[in-house]
Amino acid sequence: MNYNTCTLDSGMRVIHLPSAAQVVYCGIAVKAGTRDEHPGEEGLAHFCEHLSFKGTERRSAIQLINTIEGVGGELNAFTNKEDTVYYCAIHRSHLRRAVDVLCDMVFYSQYPQHEVEKEREVVCDEIESYEDSPAELIFDDIENVLFEGHPLGHNILGTSDQVRGYNSADAMRFVRRLYHPSSCVFFISGDADFRKLTRLLDTLVPALQEWPAPQHSQTGKVCQPHHSYDGILGKTIIRERNTHQAHVVMGAPAYCAEDPRRWALFLLNNILGGPGLNSRLNIALRERRGLVYSVESSTVAYRDSGLWTIYFGCDPADATRCQRLVSRELDRLTQRPLSSVQLRAAQRQLEGQLAIACDNREQFALDFARNYLHTGRQRDLTDIMGHISALTPDDLLATARELFAEERVTTLIYR
Repeated sequence: MNYNTCTLDSGMRVIHLPSAAQVVYCGIAVKAGTRDEHPGEEGLAHFCEHLSFKGTERRSAIQLINTIEGVGGELNAFTNKEDTVYYCAIHRSHLRRAVDVLCDMVFYSQYPQHEVEKEREVVCDEIESYEDSPAELIFDDIENVLFEGHPLGHNILGTSDQVRGYNSADAMRFVRRLYHPSSCVFFISGDADFRKLTRLLDTLVPALQEWPAPQHSQTGKVCQPHHSYDGILGKTIIRERNTHQAHVVMGAPAYCAEDPRRWALFLLNNILGGPGLNSRLNIALRERRGLVYSVESSTVAYRDSGLWTIYFGCDPADATRCQRLVSRELDRLTQRPLSSVQLRAAQRQLEGQLAIACDNREQFALDFARNYLHTGRQRDLTDIMGHISALTPDDLLATARELFAEERVTTLIYR
C-alpha cells in the first residue's frame, strides 16, 4: 500500500491512498473524543459533531448538505471514545467541493444558539432510542463498570439532562480547545492529485497562529493498565430492565493499542466469536443447541487500555446454561494450546477476512485514517498479516490464561 503523506504548515497531517476508482472517500479525523471531556461535559463531543452540520461562516445547514448531496455525494460523521470523524463519499470530479465543505464544518462552524436548541431534542431522541436498545446499551454499561471513574467509561451520548444544558458557548469552547489542525488528519482514498490537494488544504485550513494549542494533556487522564482492575473483576451484576430477552455481556479490561500481545487477543477473539459462522461460540450456542440468534465477541484497544467482551441474547430461562457454555469455551482455550493445524486454520481464516474487509474502501479509509491519527503509522495489511502469521500456540495460550480466567471475567446481565 503506497500512501502519500505530508504535514501542512498548519500542523494538520494528510494521508492519501491512491486508486483509480471513480468514488473518492475523504474526511477529517479529529483527536477529540469522549475521553477528552471535562467533568460535566459528558456527551459534548458527540453534541459538537451534530452541531458542526448546522452552519458555518459561509454556509447554512441546508447549504452544507446540498453542496454534497446535490451532486450525489454522502456526508456523515461519528464520535468515539478517542476521536471524532467527519467524512464524505463523492465522485472524484467533485472532490474540491468535498474538501471545502469538510474544512468549513470542522474549522469554521458557528454553533448558532437557535440550531443548538433544535438539535438538543434530536440528540435527546437519539439517547432515548438508544436506551430502548438493550443489546447496544449493555456495551456502554459494561465499559462504565470496568472503567468506573474514568472518561472511557461514560456513555458517548451523555444524558438528556446534560445535553439540554449545553449552549453555543459550550460547543465553541470544546472545539477551540481540541480541534486544532495539529490534532487532525485529512484522509483520502481514491483518484486525486496529491500536490493539488495539499495546496487546496493550505488555503482552507486555519493557520497555526489562528488557533490556540490543543489541550489534550489536561483532559487525557491515563487509564489504568488492564491488570490493575482486580477490585472489580470477577463480579456478576444483574440489572432488572424487564426485557423480553436476557442480554448478557461477559468481559474484562485488555491490552492497549501499542501492546504486542493484542495480536494474540485479536486472533483469539476471532476464534471465539468472530463474524464466521464457524466461530466456537456460534457453533456451541446456536448451531448445536439453538439457544441464541446471535453471539459475538469483540475487542477494542485504546491508547492506554483495552477491552474484550462476549455478548449474547437469549430466553431468560436459558441464560445460565448459555453462560456455562461460554465459560466452557473460554476454559478450553486456557487449558491446552491449539494444535499447529488448528492455529494455521485460524490464521488463514482471519487473513482472508481481513483481505475482504480491506475491499470495503469506505471502511478501510476510516480505519487507516484513525490509525494514522493516533499512531502516525500507515495501515499496512501485509504488516498485520505478518503479526498474525508469527503467532504460536504458546502465545495464544498465555494470552487466554491471562484474560479468560474465570476470576477475571465480569458478567453483566439485563433481564
